[in-house]
Amino acid sequence: MSITAERKQELMKEYAQSEGDTGSPEVQIAVLTERITNLTEHFKTHKKDNHSRRGLLKLVAQRRKLLDYLKAKEEARYQKIIGALGIRK
Repeated sequence: MSITAERKQELMKEYAQSEGDTGSPEVQIAVLTERITNLTEHFKTHKKDNHSRRGLLKLVAQRRKLLDYLKAKEEARYQKIIGALGIRK
């Protein structure tokens, strides 16, 4: 269900604003999106796993807060990240 350390490093390199960037909103949103995708796949086979479903809802809310923050700060970066990750239409 969780992402591997290697996959997390790939996401950090891909969405980092500068070298060694691990805390920018883009990196955090990308990591959360990967975790949300993995959990969504998990629920296709484990429909009654309500404990993990609560964790999924918390992840979605956390990503929503980061997206709202980024949209308020810089609209261009917001548009770029949602386009790259395919979050919204």
